[in-house]
Amino acid sequence: MHPAAPVHSLAALELLNDVLAQLDADQGAEFYSRLAEAVCRQGQMRRAVIFRYDDARRRVHAAGAHGIGLDSFTSGEITVESAPVARQALTDDRVIEVLGENAHQISEDFDELVGKHSLVYVPIVAAGRWIGVIIAEPEHGAAPIDEHRRELLWMLGKTLALASTSRIATTQGERARELEERIDFARGIHEGVVQRLFGVSLVLSAEQPLTAEARARCAQEVGAALGELRSALQRPLGRSSLPTGTTLKAELERLRSEHRDLGLIVEGPVVDVPEALEPLAQSVLTEAVRNARKHAAAQRLVVRTHTSEGTLVIEIENDGVPAERSASTGVGLRLAALEALQSGGLVEFGERAPGTWVVRLVVPLPGNGSAP
Repeated sequence: MHPAAPVHSLAALELLNDVLAQLDADQGAEFYSRLAEAVCRQGQMRRAVIFRYDDARRRVHAAGAHGIGLDSFTSGEITVESAPVARQALTDDRVIEVLGENAHQISEDFDELVGKHSLVYVPIVAAGRWIGVIIAEPEHGAAPIDEHRRELLWMLGKTLALASTSRIATTQGERARELEERIDFARGIHEGVVQRLFGVSLVLSAEQPLTAEARARCAQEVGAALGELRSALQRPLGRSSLPTGTTLKAELERLRSEHRDLGLIVEGPVVDVPEALEPLAQSVLTEAVRNARKHAAAQRLVVRTHTSEGTLVIEIENDGVPAERSASTGVGLRLAALEALQSGGLVEFGERAPGTWVVRLVVPLPGNGSAP
């Protein structure tokens, strides 16, 4: 074993200890920025940015940074297409250094990070799954990284992969519990409501006239079934979108600036969406835009938002519905519709006029009672 190996292993273990200590905390920008700082400290880097795929936002974003402002990367979008060296690092699962005299081949949105200095790309990969990448700048005047330092950085990337996969495992556990709750919900409906109503139907189907006692018992059973049904319907009907850390207004601005091919038009001012409804509103917007790109050839996509009589209304309309289209509806919109029910709202979608498809969210504002 090389003499530096124990030191490298100790550095990785130190970061691992940090990760495990923070797993129960909110894994937001502060958490990942602390990890970026640890990578710089252990890997002898001047500054670093951690990019990772966010399930809630459904895109790659800058999760944390050290030595450079994170705000510098909130307006740009990085993908494996816009950063081919990052893609190579992920594909090969190895640390790649691009020296300063070479072209970095990265999007111009990241001019503040890219310059005439070296950059190191550290993959965050677990079991073949691409989780993200660390892009770091070595200290000025530092020699190119050697094999042992490369191994240390690779180990640090694996440690960060542990942090993300642990979070994923936690999320999957929550989804498993949700599935169990749905099974319990269905079982409860069957054993309680359905069985009671089945007994009432047997009594009502009898040929002989009902006695007063039998009518009273039927009324009692129907009332009990309705009570159990109301109680069951107060339970969550499905999954809720994860908090996104952004707003509907910011997402619309991002889509308009980064995806000019969408022909995105926002009619009128964008209303301020209550924080409790932001995940739902952004989920509906994301699914509507994804479906427009996947199933339509839209030239324009129009978004309208307004409030009316204590409700929030969001419409996303595109003009690219093909003449012959599948009658099926995407799972994403169905899940969003189920989620809207939990907030007392509804999601409508369909062809409003020939060639025009509209997705519409209507949901009560907090404190305004039931669905419209």
